[in-house]
Amino acid sequence: MASLLIAALVLVPILALGWQAAQGSAGLWSHLARHVLPYALSQTTMLMIGVGLLTAVIGTLVAWLVTAYDFPGRRVLEWALLLPLAVPTYIVAYAYLDMLHPLGPFQSVVRAILGFDSPRDFRLPDIRSMTGAILLLSLVLYPYVYLPVRAMFMTQAANLVEVAQTLGTRRRLILWRVALPLARPAIAIGVSLALMETLNDIGASEFLGVRSLTISVYTTWVTRSDLAGAAQISLAMLLLVIALISLERWARRKQRYSVSAQRARSLARQPLTGGVRWGALWVCLMPVLLGFILPATFLAAEAWKRFRFAGLSDRILAEAANTFILSALATVAVLVCGLVVAYTARIFPQRGMQIIHRVASLGYAMPGTILALGILIAAGGLDRWIGRTTKSLFEFDPGLVLIGSGLALGYAYLARFLAISIGAVEAGLIRIPRSYDQSARTLGQGVTGTLRHVHLPLSKTALAAAGLLVFVDCMKELSATLLLRPLNFETLSTHLYGEAARGTYEEAALAALAIVLVGILPVILLARVGTKNAPS
Repeated sequence: MASLLIAALVLVPILALGWQAAQGSAGLWSHLARHVLPYALSQTTMLMIGVGLLTAVIGTLVAWLVTAYDFPGRRVLEWALLLPLAVPTYIVAYAYLDMLHPLGPFQSVVRAILGFDSPRDFRLPDIRSMTGAILLLSLVLYPYVYLPVRAMFMTQAANLVEVAQTLGTRRRLILWRVALPLARPAIAIGVSLALMETLNDIGASEFLGVRSLTISVYTTWVTRSDLAGAAQISLAMLLLVIALISLERWARRKQRYSVSAQRARSLARQPLTGGVRWGALWVCLMPVLLGFILPATFLAAEAWKRFRFAGLSDRILAEAANTFILSALATVAVLVCGLVVAYTARIFPQRGMQIIHRVASLGYAMPGTILALGILIAAGGLDRWIGRTTKSLFEFDPGLVLIGSGLALGYAYLARFLAISIGAVEAGLIRIPRSYDQSARTLGQGVTGTLRHVHLPLSKTALAAAGLLVFVDCMKELSATLLLRPLNFETLSTHLYGEAARGTYEEAALAALAIVLVGILPVILLARVGTKNAPS
């Protein structure tokens, strides 16, 4: 029953969106279809195609290089290539906008070298463009491809490569004829995740001048106060998500993958010599340099300058406290609900429970803006009902109970990140033999007792990892926080968004650096797991 209630909570925002969209007039639909959706859809499609292609190329190439070859710095780059995951897309866009501003440090140095005195005499092309957005988003999101593809390359049997070489395939062609075909599922999964993050992005797209569907939803609701129109655009985005997932599955519908019955041997790395090894080093180093080192170094320098000038303001400390408390409370709720759903699925593996499990995991596939708008509609309706009820019974209007207290925002975090918790808890529970459950039952333990005395102690590592991932994701989440935060309530992410939107970049450096530093924690966790599972 508890799992069914949790799944219903995830489903409510989608139903609320459909209901609100139906309230819009036929004229509104035609206006959106004629003037808003075509341009926003074309911009979103171009952005997703560019990011999908570039993340696939970067992620697959560096994964192959660090797996198949040995060159200077490879051991460090294996985990360093994950570092861009620590930097949210909107922070990378914010950092590069400041660095590459006509009056910024990079262009100033270039003009000094070339002998120009003013931006009117010489300036580089503006990064605010579709090309700039594709490049910056790809530099942050390529680890979504790198991580599963590298894992696939590492687990491929070495005898497959040896057979290919025996049949006359040269070493440099192994990637195209053997490794890539076998890695297609991992590439498809990684690109799908990168595209989901691209569709969810609101800060980077707006900063870089790309009017995506997500931006259209936000501006339609906030700027034009048109909730029905925003709901209708959100439904179009939801259809795009469904189409994306369906396309990925359709592309692999006839493909079957199998592994050797023998224990797979890891691929022996080929040492590179001469200039080729330095070329491999630079190819793998550039994504780390551009996606993490440069923006993080710039943020650290700007934050230090700001700290020396004004210290830590009370505003930043209050926003950091808001972010920490809200993220911690949401993480606890997400872990509890994820444990309930995953444990119930273990106890009752019937088809009905599997459907509930899938519905409960839907939130992660939905962009934060869509989810937040659906929750805004549902919570707003419930707030109005509570107000009318208390007014008629007690002559008292409590105001916006859910939205004003931040409960609606916590609800959004719960629905969006519940899939992470469910997946991590399942990964922990699946390692526990069912014989342990039976032994606990024979000793007189019920379902709750077995969970408390057997499953929780054995799954604490998986729970801790899930909690860390959820906490950092809550801290970085921007789309839902912008729409659902209470009045006069700011987090580090919304503070950064507001300052960047006003062009006062230096004011947001401390907030951006704090988010990046916390974001490094799950990257360290992923790197440790990857190192532990790597072949010797």
